[in-house]
Formats: sequence, structure tokens, C-alpha cells
Amino acid sequence: MKTRLNPGSVLGILSSVAILVLICAPVYGQWMKVPTGGIPRGPDGKPNLSAPAPRSPDGHPDLSGVWESGGAKYILDIAADLKPGDVPFQPWAKALVDQRADGSHSGEDPPANCLPRGVPRINASPPPWKVIQKSDVIAILYESDNAWRQIFLDGRELGNDFPPTFLGYSTGKWDGDTLVVDTRGFNGKTWLDQTGKPTSDALHVTERFRRTDFGHMEIQITIDDPKVYTKPWQVKEQVRLMLNSDVIEAACENNLDLKHLGGKFSR
Repeated sequence: MKTRLNPGSVLGILSSVAILVLICAPVYGQWMKVPTGGIPRGPDGKPNLSAPAPRSPDGHPDLSGVWESGGAKYILDIAADLKPGDVPFQPWAKALVDQRADGSHSGEDPPANCLPRGVPRINASPPPWKVIQKSDVIAILYESDNAWRQIFLDGRELGNDFPPTFLGYSTGKWDGDTLVVDTRGFNGKTWLDQTGKPTSDALHVTERFRRTDFGHMEIQITIDDPKVYTKPWQVKEQVRLMLNSDVIEAACENNLDLKHLGGKFSR
């Protein structure tokens, strides 16, 4: 049985981490063979991932399935596709990111301490994640961090008694064929990526999930955190369907690499 790698323990050790993740990412889930039902196939019998996206009984696109990140670059830098200077940092936040740039604070990154990556960072992590869709709620099960999210589609709002968390509180609605997810209620302890872009408890993340065809999904992300950034800013990520696989337990414990990382350890 192949052993999955724990990216939380290796990210940040070397500046070449992006290459390591790129090499290792395809390993996730390869050994688990769980047939994916309803796969459209071409005349040659091979999966046709460019076929139209499936739809649920209520007529909305069905986002169900096991998905994986379309590239490793967003793990290192969520703003990899933006021009230098396009991220509208508050002055103190830019100084903090510059301070973290040499990797000497990698030990302070939440995943290095077996803590959740948070939203939206967790979507770009190499381990796959599974969408389970119902008409009133969508659940996302992340192999990374053994984390999970509920996206409520029943019109509820974030209550004042909801405790702040790493992944926040998500509500959603359909805008045509696009699922629009608003997430608030964060604890301000997460980084947006490996470069150390900070967040605060005022973070508001809007994700627009659009399944472009059977095998691909686009996620447009808006980051709105007035305590850290001078204005909202956007990025876009692509994920792809992982066929004939599933998510498994990926417990993070006894991180022996932590002592090699810089910064103040949280445990």
C-alpha cells in the first residue's frame, strides 16, 4: 500500500517546496480504487472529462465527486497569477509577509503545527477533497487536516453565538449555474498561503464554484479582510475530478520536522 505524504510537515523546509509538492501531489489517492459511477465515455471507452457537467434532480449543476488541486503553485502563493504588487496589503501586513519571506518563520505556519489550513487555502492543498451535495446543504470532506465544511443553502445566516474557527461558517446560494459561497466567522489564525499572507477575524471569503464540464471546476475567490488588506482582491483556481478514488484519513501527529523550521512553535 502506498503511503501518502503529509505536506504540512515538509512545506517551508526548503525554498524548492513548490517542486516537491508538484512531484508528490499525484501520489494522493492513487492506491485507493473506488469506482466512480456515471462516467461519460467516448467511442474508445475512455472517460470523456470534457462532457457536460452532470445535474442534480433540482436542476442545478451537481458538484459531487472527489476533486484535486489543478496545480501546486497556489499552495506556495495564492496570488501566483497576479502581477507583483497587486495584492493590496495594509503596510503592517506587507512588512509581515516580507519578514516571513526567508522561511525562518515556517514553524509558525498552522499546518506545521497540525492545525487546519483554513479557507480558501485548503482547496489548493494536494490531498483530494470530496463534495457531497444535497438541495439544502453541501458538505466538503478534506483529506487535508481531516477537515470538513458545511455550506448551508437553506437561507440561514451567521449567528452571533457562532464561535470563530479556522474554516469559518459557510452559506451558499445558486447564481445560475454557479454556486456562490460566503464564509465568515474566522479566528484570524490562518495564512492564505505558504508565503505567509495573514488573515484576521474580519476575513470574508467569497467562492464562486462553477463546474465547467464533467471533469473540471473553476473557483473564483474574493478575499475581503479590511484589517489586513486595503480593498477586496480576487484570484482564480482550477480543480479537476479524481476518478476511481476517495478521501482517506490523514492524521497529523508527532511532527518531527517542526524542530527544523524557524519561528515560534505553537506546540
